[in-house]
Amino acid sequence: MINYHGKRFRPVSQSTNSETSEQTIFHYQQDGNILSCDYSGGKIEKGHLIGLVNEKGHIDMRYHQINNRGELMTGQCRSTPEILPNGKIRLLEEWQWTSGDGSKGTSVLEEF
Repeated sequence: MINYHGKRFRPVSQSTNSETSEQTIFHYQQDGNILSCDYSGGKIEKGHLIGLVNEKGHIDMRYHQINNRGELMTGQCRSTPEILPNGKIRLLEEWQWTSGDGSKGTSVLEEF
């Protein structure tokens, strides 16, 4: 299992319906297979996610955030890890809003 504890990620690409940007920083914490994360930056004032990590490092998570328009947004996401040549982690994400328009999207986050 990949351990995400203490790792930081930032988006390198995202769907147009995403609220994340290169300014959004994710700070991951992990205890056993339970993952949590605080994030902010760009259009996101404050966000939090919680999820489960499986034996292959895949993450099944739920998130909620307050955007810079003062709206509470929620969603779900599944992340698939990829180990880069430099040993850092790339997360390939498929997500869907459970608030707002309910649209789906993709994002790519990289550890830095």
